[in-house]
Amino acid sequence: MTKEKATSPEKKAALEAITQEFKGTDCETQRTRLMQAMQRLGNVTTYEARRYLDIYFPPARIKELRDMGERIKTIWVHVITEAGARHHIGMYLLESGAHHDAA
Repeated sequence: MTKEKATSPEKKAALEAITQEFKGTDCETQRTRLMQAMQRLGNVTTYEARRYLDIYFPPARIKELRDMGERIKTIWVHVITEAGARHHIGMYLLESGAHHDAA
């Protein structure tokens, strides 16, 4: 587990750029934003997905991606939000950075 600021200014800007690039609230677009974030940035937390990728319930989109064959690992981390509160949240990353067909 790590303890760090919730999101660096650089990562925040990159996440917001992904949201501008892939606009929409439908499930497919939300999944696309999550995949882009993991591919481009290495990982995305539930906090970042809600706040900067406009995904209200990230675990549902992660489950859908896993059901589609993506191998996504969840790591539990502690972060400090802008309000100064410490939270225990999930961080998602692609295993091996690649898509794998579901069995």
